[in-house]
Order: sequence, then structure tokens, then C-alpha cells
Amino acid sequence: MEITAVGVVALDLRRSVTFYELLGFRFPPFGDDEEHVQTDVGSGAQLMIDSAAMMAELLGEPPRPGNLAAFATRLASPTEVDVVAGRVAAAGHTVVTEPWDAPWGQRYATVADPDGHRIDLYAPLGS
Repeated sequence: MEITAVGVVALDLRRSVTFYELLGFRFPPFGDDEEHVQTDVGSGAQLMIDSAAMMAELLGEPPRPGNLAAFATRLASPTEVDVVAGRVAAAGHTVVTEPWDAPWGQRYATVADPDGHRIDLYAPLGS
């Protein structure tokens, strides 16, 4: 078994794409009427962002806030964890957990996207 995609739901697709681009993801151009966008994140996996309106139509109920699920992104160095968390904060988004050196040997931080989805940022210490 392998995970090939992570999906998040966005109240404002463009705002969410802008946030994820702060983390380093790159998306193809898309129009204002688009309700789904995705990008390859390596190893054949995709990050998918869907509009809340489309998901409500597909699921028959509105999506709920996304603070119970999270995913992690490995960054190139401990310094990059600090830089990305700082970029998120400077853009007015939430840094849930400021960068710190975790006892399991990683520089670690947690940020939240505009809809509350948690993204862990990490890099092995010494990298």
C-alpha cells in the first residue's frame, strides 16, 4: 500500500494555493472557475486542493474545519524550517508551533493553512 495523494479542502482555492506556495509547492496556472488543482510532490504523490463548494456537492454536506488531520513536509535543512515558518508568519498565517529542536533529532514546526489544516515542517538536525 502507498499513499499517492493528500487532499485538502479550501474555502478560497486561490488563497490556499498562495499559502502552499509559501511552503515551496508549485501549482500549474488555473482559472477563477476551477474547483480543483493539484501538483506533483515527488515520488508520484500529489497534493490536491479542492474547493469547499465542490466537496459539499460531492459529499452532500459541507466540509468541516480541518484541524484534526495533518501532513508533514521534509525540508532541506533545519535553517529552512525556520525560514519557511517565518515566511508563513510574515504572510499573516498561523504558526501553530514555533520551530524547535525535537528530541527525535529534527528541527520541527507546525503551521496551519487558511482553513486550519496542519502542516508539519521538519528537517533532520545536522543536515
